[in-house]
Amino acid sequence: MREQRLEPVPSLGSLYSRALAATARTTMRRGPVADRLPDVAYVAGGLRADPATLSAYQELLGEPGTDELPAGYVHVLAFPLAMALMVRPDFPLPVLGMVHTANRVVQHRPVLLGEELSARAEARSPRAHRKGTLVDLVVTVEVGEETVWEGVSTYLARGIRLPGAAEEAPSSPAEEEAGGGVVAVWSLGADTGKRYAEVSGDRNPIHVSRLGARAFGFPRPIAHGMYTASRALAQLARFRGDAFTWEVEFAGPVLLPGKVALSVDPAGDGVRYAGHHPRSGRLHLSGTLTPRT
Repeated sequence: MREQRLEPVPSLGSLYSRALAATARTTMRRGPVADRLPDVAYVAGGLRADPATLSAYQELLGEPGTDELPAGYVHVLAFPLAMALMVRPDFPLPVLGMVHTANRVVQHRPVLLGEELSARAEARSPRAHRKGTLVDLVVTVEVGEETVWEGVSTYLARGIRLPGAAEEAPSSPAEEEAGGGVVAVWSLGADTGKRYAEVSGDRNPIHVSRLGARAFGFPRPIAHGMYTASRALAQLARFRGDAFTWEVEFAGPVLLPGKVALSVDPAGDGVRYAGHHPRSGRLHLSGTLTPRT
């Protein structure tokens, strides 16, 4: 796989404009789509956290106001590289409307404000799903020659069959969701998507616009998956330490305004957590946090 350096890294605003055109290309295309992902990895250096944006992110997500970058904020810094891959003309899946189904992050050590980061992103492992095609966007973040953060974001392109995708592996029995007590109930206002967009740059229409949400089958905007996952992570601070593996699966969207009850269940060396509707019990997300030694 060849590497291509992006200088400067495009803003998410410009990338979403390109995403509109890319989605139109893939949805209006006649005949079979391309049978493979782009054989290129995007790399970029000189990434730094902006102190004001970091502070606003920490306040919004409930993270302590320290010089350590939350793992979700590192995702924010590197996400434009992954997005740039998905809006390439040869990326075979429609960008807008893709569903974020899961995320896995390995933090090897805390990333600090002021450190200069480099990142690498590539698309991997297209595979058939009963509702379409799954694909992984894999991002590695380094400080100098040291790998400090690795992330895998899995997306579902609904209704799209990729000819070259591997068959979906048989699903294993779902793990029991966190059975511990409810530690918090979040009341998410109608402006939650817009507020997260301000600190992340992620202005996907399904999160910030009623019309945009309706265009993709939602009656009103939905919360960003990384907002709910990162807010859960903030409330697990006492379990995570300096190095950890953080996993989350997204089960159902959180319509805004809305409420989410967070349950936490310590298990072994780590913890399981789940976010669900406080009255109906409908599951929105679940995952694990495991310290690394």
